[in-house]
Amino acid sequence: MSRFRTKDKKIFLQKGFVSSHNTELDSEENTISEATYETTLNYFDESFDLVHRSFNQNDIKIIYLNSLVDSNTLEKEVLSPLREIAFYNYEKLFQQSLFRIENNQKEVINGILDGNVALFNGEDTYLINVSGLEERAIAQSETETVINGPHDSFNEALNTNVSLIRRRVRSPRLKMINLCVGEISKTKVLLMYIDGIADLDKVNHLKERIKSLKVDSITDSNVLIQIIDDYQNSPFPQFYTTERPDVAVSKLYAGKIIGLVDDSPNIFCTPSTFFDFFESTDDYNQRWIMGTMVRILRYMALFITLILTAFYVSICTFHYEMIPQSLLQSIMQSRSRVPFPPLVEAIFLEIVIELLREAGARLPTKIGQTIGIVGGIVIGQAAVEAGITSNILIIVVAISAIASFIVPSYIMSASIRIVRFLFILMAGFLGNIGIFFVLGILTIHLTGLTNLKSPYFMPISPTFVKDWMDSIVRGPFYKIRKAQTKMHYKGDRERN
Repeated sequence: MSRFRTKDKKIFLQKGFVSSHNTELDSEENTISEATYETTLNYFDESFDLVHRSFNQNDIKIIYLNSLVDSNTLEKEVLSPLREIAFYNYEKLFQQSLFRIENNQKEVINGILDGNVALFNGEDTYLINVSGLEERAIAQSETETVINGPHDSFNEALNTNVSLIRRRVRSPRLKMINLCVGEISKTKVLLMYIDGIADLDKVNHLKERIKSLKVDSITDSNVLIQIIDDYQNSPFPQFYTTERPDVAVSKLYAGKIIGLVDDSPNIFCTPSTFFDFFESTDDYNQRWIMGTMVRILRYMALFITLILTAFYVSICTFHYEMIPQSLLQSIMQSRSRVPFPPLVEAIFLEIVIELLREAGARLPTKIGQTIGIVGGIVIGQAAVEAGITSNILIIVVAISAIASFIVPSYIMSASIRIVRFLFILMAGFLGNIGIFFVLGILTIHLTGLTNLKSPYFMPISPTFVKDWMDSIVRGPFYKIRKAQTKMHYKGDRERN
């Protein structure tokens, strides 16, 4: 973590992540001051949604932000009792559970920003929780669809996300660590793990890594995990993210730590491996033989999307002898009108595919589907007729694009698409030698990555053959449970 705070701090300062006021804010946080009505009012000067009122001939004053409170709860629990000056016992009112004494100025400010009403009665300051933030209803995830299994997903409300996990883990062993990140945003980050299953050393390490961050704001969990990555310059995601509660709970049962960020529908999981990004809930909701076949199909799709287009460029540029005689004539005819070398032709089509993919993702659903289908057909047909590209390469690029869609994780799929361009370039310059060179560099890079100091390419490197049953393939449940039981027993024994 010291590496981030010294070397990487300069980088994040230039990008606007690291606060330039850390010294001032740290000194302000360490100063404990008594909360007063005037000071609190000055903090929220020029706030459109600020409301401050007085009761009982100015003996009692309240301050709140009407955009963060529930109007019905506010009227019932605070305003209505305070209006009954002659008939209400204020001492009894202040003893209710909703009213908690908080005289620290910083905590009062944070409480108001959390949707509380600050009530000032003489020298005492109370915080009344009447928050009523609007939130999106629980709906089906659009990025992680499944055929069999639950169809609920996380939303942007932290309490709702916690309840979705609590419904599935009804155990006091589910532990939570509440953190706050961002000098300005004060974003809530919640770490969750199951006591007795998760590695407490990794829990403490992640906790300290997040607590030591000095940033202005965290807007999403994907921003947070990029800052705390072990290798921030790697194209591959090192933290597994999901919008599905059932996936998050399965990671908890596997002994991992999950993190929830307020105002973000994505949770992150650690320690994660490369093979976690190729797993899907459907693998476990169907027979293990089908789940294994589908998972192996995903790994085949990985190699297809990485190598197929590059291999076409390689054999058309350097290795004609590898093409079967019956297919060689068709390739020569399709390329006879193309004025560009295979490398330029392939790069052009890959860029067109990426443009269509991004256009389909950013446009509304119905328009995006039309753009993807019509655009691909029209542009492909026109390019062949104009002699810009060959029809065989269009087939090859289309198969590579389809194979990339099979990867369940969108973030991993995007990373693979970037690496694919490197394979194509090296194939155009060095042929098959270039493909195997990039493949070797990629393998070395993946085996050298870590996530929370755990090997990223485990259980291949380092090799744990028994763990292949729930990573490379999806084995029967009795074998998976047996392996998990041994792991949990070993972890408990080491802690004891």
